[in-house]
Order: sequence, then structure tokens, then C-alpha cells
Amino acid sequence: PAVAYDRTGKSTLLVLNQADFVKLNKDVTESTIVTVDADGKDFEAFIKHIDFDILSGLPKHVDFYQVERGKVLRAKVSVVITGNPVGVREGGVLETGITEIDVECLPKDLPPVIKVDVTNLGANQAIHVRDLDVSKDVKVHTPDDSVIAVVKFIRSDVPETPAEATEAAPAEA
Repeated sequence: PAVAYDRTGKSTLLVLNQADFVKLNKDVTESTIVTVDADGKDFEAFIKHIDFDILSGLPKHVDFYQVERGKVLRAKVSVVITGNPVGVREGGVLETGITEIDVECLPKDLPPVIKVDVTNLGANQAIHVRDLDVSKDVKVHTPDDSVIAVVKFIRSDVPETPAEATEAAPAEA
């Protein structure tokens, strides 16, 4: 069983072929638009929620959110980091920041994921949202200074000298 909701909140009950849905769901992200054929009428939709059977792991209910063609929509798109940074090979550590960004565009322009190549990222360098290469038809609403990935050096623990230990001790009242 499944249900599809439109912009007004009207719902349409559906019955899905479980095997077909399982195959489709392997390649779907939160921002992937799928085409649903309901008795000869097709519509585009996001998969908003899936209930899984805890024993078999198979889907037992799906919620779709219909997308109107030609109308601007707002969605979250996953950010996927690829590559091995130069800074990591030099001894740094790759830290990831945000994993998705908020965008606004027409359904046809919505990217399923945004891939970020960090291969040229050196030590103490970062990639921000402003550095992303997105289509001019996609408006990004996530703040430009949000960090996607950064390479940092690990701070080594320096043992405290005896003089520093006495200065740090609280004075008696």
C-alpha cells in the first residue's frame, strides 16, 4: 500500500508492485523525482517516507509527495564527498560538515545529489557552500559560509611543564 499527497493535502491511495519498488528504491535519494503510473495517469513525486517490515526488511508502506510540473519547489539535496584530499596524504584529517543543502528550482532542474571532489583540498583548507558548482537554475538557500569539508591537522598533546602546573593550581583562600 502507498499514498500520494498533492500540494493541497489531497491524498490518493495506491497499490505498488513490491518487487519493482525495491529495485527502484536502491537508486533513489530524498531529492530524486520518480514517475508514478496510477491507472494510466502518471505524476511525478518524491518518496517522502517508507515504512519497512522489521523482520524481512521489505517496504510495507510508502508515502509520496506529488510534484507539479512547471512549479518551483524547495527541497533538500544530499552532498556526496568524493576523492582523497592532498592534505590527508600530508597527515591531516578530513572532517565533513553539512551533508545536505536546501535548494529551490523547477522539478526538471533538481539534482539527485551534489558531488564534491575534495582531491585538491590541502591542509587547513575548506570547501564551503559558496564553492559548489550548481546549475544557474538552482537557487541555494543554505548559508554560503556553511562548511562542507575541511582538512585539519591533528593537534598533538604536549605534556604540561611543572611551572605551568603550579600556575594553574587554584590559590588557597
